[in-house]
Amino acid sequence: MTLGELLPLVAIAAAFWFFLIRPTSARRKAQAKLVASLTPGQHVMTTAGVFGTLVAIDGERVRIEVAPGVEIEMLAQAVAQTVPGAAPADQAPDTHDEGSAGPELPDATEESAQEADRG
Repeated sequence: MTLGELLPLVAIAAAFWFFLIRPTSARRKAQAKLVASLTPGQHVMTTAGVFGTLVAIDGERVRIEVAPGVEIEMLAQAVAQTVPGAAPADQAPDTHDEGSAGPELPDATEESAQEADRG
C-alpha cells in the first residue's frame, strides 16, 4: 500500500475518534465526576426528570426525597445534574390545598349535549 492509499483510512479513523469516541469519553468522565461529588442535602434531577433532595449515598445507590416523607432509591448514575437554588422538598410551597378538590373541570355531559344539539 502506498501513502496515498493509506491516507483516506487514517483520515476516516481520525474523524471517527474525533466525532464519536472523544465526546462519549468526555460525557462519561463528566458523569463520573458528578457522581463522585454528590453529597446529602443537594437538590438533584434524575435522568427521568424527577427532582428531589439527596438523603443518603450508599456506594452505587442513592436515596432521594421527592416529597416530604417520600424517598426513592436508585443508582447514583441516574442523577443527571445538581439543581442549584432549589427549595428543599420539606419547604416547597404547598400548591394543593387539602380541603379543595383541585381545579374545576367542565362537565362532560354538558359538552356532549351541546354537540348533540349542533349536529
